[in-house]
This record gives sequence, structure tokens and C-alpha cells, in this order.
Amino acid sequence: MLTVDQLKIDPVNTCEKIIEYISNTIKTAQVKGVVVAVSGGVDSSVALVFTVKALGPRNVTALTLPERDITPKTDVDDVMRLCAVLGVTCEHIEITPILQAMRDNIPAYDPRDLLAYGNMKARLRMMLTYYYANKRSSMVMGTSNKTELYLGYYTKYGDGGVDIMPLADLYKHQIRALGRHLGVPRSITEKPASARLWLGQNTEEDLGLPYDGLDLIVYAYLKGWTPSKIASETGVEQSSVERIVARIVANEHKRLPPAILRLS
Repeated sequence: MLTVDQLKIDPVNTCEKIIEYISNTIKTAQVKGVVVAVSGGVDSSVALVFTVKALGPRNVTALTLPERDITPKTDVDDVMRLCAVLGVTCEHIEITPILQAMRDNIPAYDPRDLLAYGNMKARLRMMLTYYYANKRSSMVMGTSNKTELYLGYYTKYGDGGVDIMPLADLYKHQIRALGRHLGVPRSITEKPASARLWLGQNTEEDLGLPYDGLDLIVYAYLKGWTPSKIASETGVEQSSVERIVARIVANEHKRLPPAILRLS
């Protein structure tokens, strides 16, 4: 049987590689630092810790971009406590008034279309993050994990709009393990995942499976296994495996540069 034990990594060696990668990338780009949008979830928190270890707190800007009545106060509290421990300045921007202005000026705005509006929120956060990056001659840190990247569970040109993605070859299970190794508080490492794009959103409910199962399906798919073999080796129902595999295939365009018609 395929289990998450087979996703086990050497945390010390992995941490060294990530820190070196961030440091070298920033030096090569000849910028002054990095901006990290920190949500209070494990991925962005781990990314922030690695960035501080690679560059020092003075070269890192953290942003927390909550939405009133959607983002739990506990998320903001978790971000501010982590930044205080790391010695990082955190800019707090309430995005609700900006969203209200956008809603008021979009003729086609439909409050029932949660996905379109949720993606607009993610793209607004990207714009704010790049504003700070431009002002401070910095790069934008990506915080996506491998599982969500392959499933397309992110917003194209939103949280997918970044300059550097040091965690994108790590499954969610591995990032939680690295968070524990780095001393990230349990209130963050064990928090249920949510994009916080609408009230009560839960990532595992959106995707229909716990992360351990999602991690294993992506892992096995990338090894070239058929859905039937993945189902038999993981214990996940074949219909669920087929649904996730179809999602991976359908979202390939999000992982690629824009398609270009070559006429020359």
C-alpha cells in the first residue's frame, strides 16, 4: 500500500536547499529583498520562515491582507505573532474597502458567483503584494505547494502570480512536517487549509478528499500510474481518483506560460 510515509523527507537537508535557493535567487536577480503575503496558513508561514532564514528580517516584508467578516481574527493574530518572533515588519491592509469599490464599479458583478469574486480577491492581493515589491525593489515570494499546484487550486495571476516558488515541489504533508521542524506554532501547522475566499471555505471540502489522499494521488500520477492502480494502492475510491486526475489534466494550462501561436 502507498502511504504518506513514502513522502518522508530529510528536513535538515531540505531546509538547507531551500534557504540556499532563496538566497541565490535574490542575489542573481540583484534585488534588495522579498515580499511575502502571509495568510496565517502553514504554506505562507513556512515560506516566511525560510525567507527570513535566507535573507535576514531586514530584507523581508510581510503583508497580511484580511477581508472583514471573511478572514478569521485568529489568522491575523497568528501572522502577527509569527512576524514578531521572526523580527519582521508586517504591513496590515484591510482589503474590504477596495473590494467594495470594485464591486460598485463592475456592471457585471454578481454576488452569487463566488468563484469569480474569489479570484478577484486573490488578484487584488497579488496587486498589493507587487506594489510593495516594486516600491522596495523586491521579489514576490510564492507559497504554493505541489499538490495545489497540480490540482490548479490557486488563482492564475492571483496567488499564482509570483517571482519565486521554493515550496512548489513539496506536498502538503511535507510542508506541515517542515513547519513542525522549523518550530512554526501548532495553531498554524495543524490549521485546516482554506483560501478564505468566502465564508466557511475549506480546501479539503472543495477538493473532496483529505490532503494525505490528494498528496498520494498526485505523487502516484506523476509516477505514471493508472487511476485503477492508484486506487488499489492508496485505498481511495477509483471514482475519486479519476476526478482528481481529470482535474490535474484540465488545469495544465495554469502551470504553463501563455500559449503562443507561432507564425514566424
